[in-house]
Amino acid sequence: MVVLATVTPAPAANKDMIALQTMVQDIQQRLQQMQQSIDERMGVMRNIIEQSADSVNKMSSQVGTLQTSLDKQMQQQRNDTGTQVNQLSAQIQALNDSVDELKARLAKASKQLDDVAAAQQNLAAGSTPGGGNLPAAAPPPDVLYSNAQRDYNAGKFDLAAQEFAQYMKFYPTTDMAGNAQFYLAEIEYRAGNYQAAIDDYSKVLDNYPDGNKTPAAQLKKGFAYLELGQRDAGVKELNKLIARYPRSIEAAQARDRLQRLGPAPRRR
Repeated sequence: MVVLATVTPAPAANKDMIALQTMVQDIQQRLQQMQQSIDERMGVMRNIIEQSADSVNKMSSQVGTLQTSLDKQMQQQRNDTGTQVNQLSAQIQALNDSVDELKARLAKASKQLDDVAAAQQNLAAGSTPGGGNLPAAAPPPDVLYSNAQRDYNAGKFDLAAQEFAQYMKFYPTTDMAGNAQFYLAEIEYRAGNYQAAIDDYSKVLDNYPDGNKTPAAQLKKGFAYLELGQRDAGVKELNKLIARYPRSIEAAQARDRLQRLGPAPRRR
């Protein structure tokens, strides 16, 4: 009886095992290289992201600083503009006062000529000049107005108020009556009597709508409302002024005040 034994060739098995191990090691090495490459790239990307974040933060800070600086500059410019407008307005008001005084002097000269002509006519007719309708205690209008304006400019507001009130009592229809009413309102405004000032400014607007103090009266009436906390009424008056006298110095002051007020708060 013959027994056949099957024998596996050992060398061939060893070669396959070695080849397999070599392949596995190669794969592991490649995986390690890939992992190392991925880690390096992730590190680079992380640095780029961190640098970008730092740059963004710096830019944001710079933008904030620039915005703050710009806001300060704009506010300063508005303040400077408002100051210049107020100074120019004061100069124009002083000029208007000088013109008003000149008008008063011209009116006085004209009245004196009329009085001389009337006296000549009365003498020619063999009569004496009549006393007129005004009380004897009332000073001439130009004298009374000049005295009131002089005391106002000197800061004697109580005395000026009495004189302007006297002028309005005796001469409510003269060319200077609107100015006298305006200065009465100004004295009230300076004293902090804003409601009384509003009433007097309204008299200027209602009774002397074509007077040279009308724009200033509407401006200060709006300011008086704002001082009382009546924002809507104040804004309305300032907008009326801008619409009626868009090129006036008072309109420029009104625009500046409205800009500083900002938008109206939302009502809940």
